Amino acid sequence: MTRPVPNRLAAAAASVSLLLAATLSAMAENRIDIVRPDAPELAAHGDHGVGRMTLDLVNPDQIDILNVTEGAEPPRYDRPLTVEVFYPAEAHGAATPMRVLLRDGETEADIVGLSADAAAPDMGNAPYPLVLVSHGYPGNRFLMSHLAENLASKGYVVASIDHTDSMYHDKAAFGSTLVNRPLDQMFVMNEIERLSKEDDSLLKGLVSTENTGLVGYSMGGYGAIISAGGGVTDKSIDYEWGAPEGLLEIHKAGSDSHEALIDPRLKAIVAIGPWGRARDFWDAEGLAGVRVPALYVAGSEDDISGYEDGIRRIWEESTGTDRHLLTFISANHNAAAPMPAPAESYAYSETLGWAPFGHYGDAVWDTVRMNNILQHFATAYLDLHLRGDTDRAAYLDLVPVAEDGVHAVEKDGTEKPEHTYWKGFDKRTAKGLTFEHLPKGE
Repeated sequence: MTRPVPNRLAAAAASVSLLLAATLSAMAENRIDIVRPDAPELAAHGDHGVGRMTLDLVNPDQIDILNVTEGAEPPRYDRPLTVEVFYPAEAHGAATPMRVLLRDGETEADIVGLSADAAAPDMGNAPYPLVLVSHGYPGNRFLMSHLAENLASKGYVVASIDHTDSMYHDKAAFGSTLVNRPLDQMFVMNEIERLSKEDDSLLKGLVSTENTGLVGYSMGGYGAIISAGGGVTDKSIDYEWGAPEGLLEIHKAGSDSHEALIDPRLKAIVAIGPWGRARDFWDAEGLAGVRVPALYVAGSEDDISGYEDGIRRIWEESTGTDRHLLTFISANHNAAAPMPAPAESYAYSETLGWAPFGHYGDAVWDTVRMNNILQHFATAYLDLHLRGDTDRAAYLDLVPVAEDGVHAVEKDGTEKPEHTYWKGFDKRTAKGLTFEHLPKGE
């Protein structure tokens, strides 16, 4: 005789089925705005709608790294930079899909999130702080659009940069990325400042650059460290495979040219998988020059930037500032930053010799899970350092190893004295992570 299923179990099963159906539907649509039920607290979307617009900027009279020849005066050109701006908007209807190019530089896909093209900006709490987003090598301005939209929904104007010579379709000599990455970042900040004061600009009165944050992934993290004060070494300047004719010297630690790049409006950086330390682009002296609060994010098995000799060492040696290190145990270089892999990336690419999925996914961690964790910590970090929201400091004051946290609460939810579980994480959800802190001077 079949036993009847209790109503509460049937209801739970129905809820799970609906959630699974919604999740599968979202995956089929290439959604980038998924917040899992086990996401930490601050991963949730904010109260604003999200609009977006595309800026075509030109940085005039820049060194043309690709056409430098030995012994000759470096040629110069006007450097084009496309920037996608995500901003707090008034409530709007359906989001507008974003047409993006995938890692093979050939395949296109539509991704869908929170944002609508040209939505009316929400001026209610303007001006909003600025956050710059800088992709890896190669990448494009949509690679971290999940984070850009999330932050915009919480009251940030986010400018995500297409770095010329460093994208999927125009990947060129690495020296261009080495020299131009921090220059691009600071130029875009200045352009956003200019546009915030122009009468015919949508950004007029919407954004303030006085408290700017910078989120960089891989080579974007490399650029963020230089922009924050970490000057490079003589060894890196002399690499034959690096920037030609010693042109990286403009970012040398202690040089006048590097000091001139540093801008007091930059108040915090989030560097995800930052590249360079394992190749001696910095040493302890150069990294001591980092002078703004820094949140470093890493996978413990990063085989591109390195962990012990790379990202962790950067964190240890950035002694000139207060800094944190968030580590995803067993994750590789794709930890946290890339958006969920579009369905079109699953197919084998003859151009690459592998499926583009490998550019987005991780063998151990679910991408959406990592995205949600990054959204949580980035929100806490930027709210604290760009807005002065001191209540967010509690989300960064954690026992270093997630599994060491003790979950101890009363029936009414009040925390007991022995409660040390990571703030913002539900019971049993702080797993596989470490979060470490070093104060300035240590």
